[in-house]
Amino acid sequence: MAIIMKNAVSAMNTTLSTSSFKKINHTALGGNEPLGKILMPVSCLVINRASNQYRSRIFKNIIACGFEQVVSVESYGKAKNTEKLSQEFPMVKFMCALESCTKGDLLNLGFSEIKTPYVLVIHEDLCIDGFKFSTVLAKKLIECHCFCVCPRLLSPEQQVLPVRFTPSAKKNSFEIESSLGVVDKAATLYPLDVTGFYDTKKFLQLGGFDSSIESQYWQKLDLFFRAWLWGEKVILSSAFSLAYSSETFAEDKTADYSSQQFYLKNLLPVFRNDHCEIKRFSYFSFKTHSAWGFSESGKLFNQIRLWVKENMYRFKMDAVTLTERWNELGALK
Repeated sequence: MAIIMKNAVSAMNTTLSTSSFKKINHTALGGNEPLGKILMPVSCLVINRASNQYRSRIFKNIIACGFEQVVSVESYGKAKNTEKLSQEFPMVKFMCALESCTKGDLLNLGFSEIKTPYVLVIHEDLCIDGFKFSTVLAKKLIECHCFCVCPRLLSPEQQVLPVRFTPSAKKNSFEIESSLGVVDKAATLYPLDVTGFYDTKKFLQLGGFDSSIESQYWQKLDLFFRAWLWGEKVILSSAFSLAYSSETFAEDKTADYSSQQFYLKNLLPVFRNDHCEIKRFSYFSFKTHSAWGFSESGKLFNQIRLWVKENMYRFKMDAVTLTERWNELGALK
């Protein structure tokens, strides 16, 4: 069985990333003073995506938890009062993008500063009222030994949000199903809104987010699908719960050039014996669902085929195996 993705898009230029992070033009403030009482070997990587009048309260709440490091990544044009905050909280490292970039690129930038083995990745609007992250919870999440442990997420009205995502193939077409139920240590394909408890070493070994993928949704899906194909796990924790203080942002899942990059990198490779590969004749399957000319689609196909070849032994399975054996593979041993 082959898994396909439909829809096509106009051509764009691309440079496929491998293991190094894209260099983001940015400025850094603060991070020069110790945080005080450190209670856990965990950093907090905070994502600022919109202006927030409660930023001072947010960082007070985060610092009170006893993290070893606190790093805030600020979107281009969204950082407000950052210079003032860096003076109020000189122990926090503020990294402000000076160019437009994806959330994944910001996280790559933030992870490059992390010195601890574990990282809590969280948005500012999850850290205002009632935010707590205890040493007991940190220990519980560390003992999972997973690439990423995802929380139960609630809306501002305390409604449970869908956080469990499952890959499936219907009539050979790749789909992702979502559900509200949170069973402790249940597998999920990826974390909603990238919020989660990460193993720093595993993130770096996976190469982080692919900066050549411009869609934030497909960039996220690419990293976490790759993680599963390379033998890592992403699970949910019923003890790990966070609530938004404002409405969440809808994800743009438009099938476009980025979705085709995801398809080539994750759905097209086939596992043989001890490695994955993309056969040359697979190009015709790809071209059937592409709107580009032979030259442009052939260039992208060859780029990603080379990437798969360079990483062929890192694959532990292909997309078909992952989808067919999801329940078995997702279970923690």
